[in-house]
Amino acid sequence: METKSEEEGSGAELVDASEIEYVSYGGEHHLPLIMHLVDQELSEPYSIFTYRYFVYLWPHLSFLAFHKGKCVGTVVCKMGEHRNTFRGYIAMLVVIKPYRGRGIATELVTRSIRVMMESGCEEVTLEAEVTNKGALALYGRLGFIRAKRLFRYYLNGVDAFRLKLLFPRPELHPSLSMMADTDETHRHEDHIPSEESSELHRGL
Repeated sequence: METKSEEEGSGAELVDASEIEYVSYGGEHHLPLIMHLVDQELSEPYSIFTYRYFVYLWPHLSFLAFHKGKCVGTVVCKMGEHRNTFRGYIAMLVVIKPYRGRGIATELVTRSIRVMMESGCEEVTLEAEVTNKGALALYGRLGFIRAKRLFRYYLNGVDAFRLKLLFPRPELHPSLSMMADTDETHRHEDHIPSEESSELHRGL
């Protein structure tokens, strides 16, 4: 997974957070919206099979954000057994530039984490670039810790932190019950860990 923090778009100030509608993945009609959003914002292309792997097996872990009918953000996740632990994994997180800095990324991630928690996950993991202060700050506010440094994890040679959120965490609940007021928005690219043999690989 790759994450990158960017500045807000020029139209961000025109967006009222109360106008953003969040919905869970509702079927095939949502798939092109997710694909377009990810292809538009993230640097490397994915085949339709990669998207379907996630949204068909774990549709309840994928959410989309809409503003006046336009899809402006999405999160795609999975969960399953891993080394005797039932864990969730955040694969893709995207918010388009004009809508960053409005708490949308935090809300999308929060909704997925809640479902993972309610489904019995013991932990949630993801990877983020060590240089991505926005992503690290966002996940830090939600209770994630830096579990491991992965050297030259990305094709561009940048290291990654593997972030981990353990359940139960007493401090987790207030963090997940509201969006951070100063959300550092960012974008996520899916990098599926090589240690998970059941995953698809894109060669990051």
